[in-house]
Amino acid sequence: MMVKSALPGLVLLLLLCSQSRGESGGEQETSVVQQGRAAEGGRVGLIDNTCQVVISLLDRMRELEGTVAALKGQLEEERKRGAVGFGASLGLHGNLGPFNTAITLVYKNVFANTGNAYNPNTGIFTAPVRGLYYFSFFGHNLSTKPMGLSLLKNGQQVVIAYNHAAGTRHESAANGMNLVLEQGDQVYIRLSENTWVHDNTDVNVSTFTGHLVVPL
Repeated sequence: MMVKSALPGLVLLLLLCSQSRGESGGEQETSVVQQGRAAEGGRVGLIDNTCQVVISLLDRMRELEGTVAALKGQLEEERKRGAVGFGASLGLHGNLGPFNTAITLVYKNVFANTGNAYNPNTGIFTAPVRGLYYFSFFGHNLSTKPMGLSLLKNGQQVVIAYNHAAGTRHESAANGMNLVLEQGDQVYIRLSENTWVHDNTDVNVSTFTGHLVVPL
């Protein structure tokens, strides 16, 4: 840190100033000294001014060190407060659906849940702070039936990922979006009516992830 690296030099300069002032004040008033008192007075005045500047700089540098320490503490608190993110898979081995009504998908196999904003019992992410968040979701299905997944914010559809029925192929679809969320806003994935989704606990092919990009 520049403040710490400069401090020893200023302290040394202050000691030299004090020593010079002491030496000048302790001389006997010989005729030579008496003749040069006017010049000596100017030198002492210059030393006094220099020492005052050094003292002021030292005081200011101590204040700056305190300010820097306080700011580092605040930044660390902001960093901890801003750590929000999760990742989970459906945690089933087989198909889910189709149903005659849309359902909220519950991703039970949680890999990470920093900040505990994702609820693995409901499948819902609740924003702990106002900020810009990014969410993504990935789904897999056997194409004998369609798969329809939607990302919802407070009950409103944002984006979808959809596979139409197309024979007996294994297919995947994915989507994602940045969202500005207020504290308490909820985000989740919904499986559309009359569609299904597949997961495999060995490879985790149907997932839901999200994280806070930056607090606002």
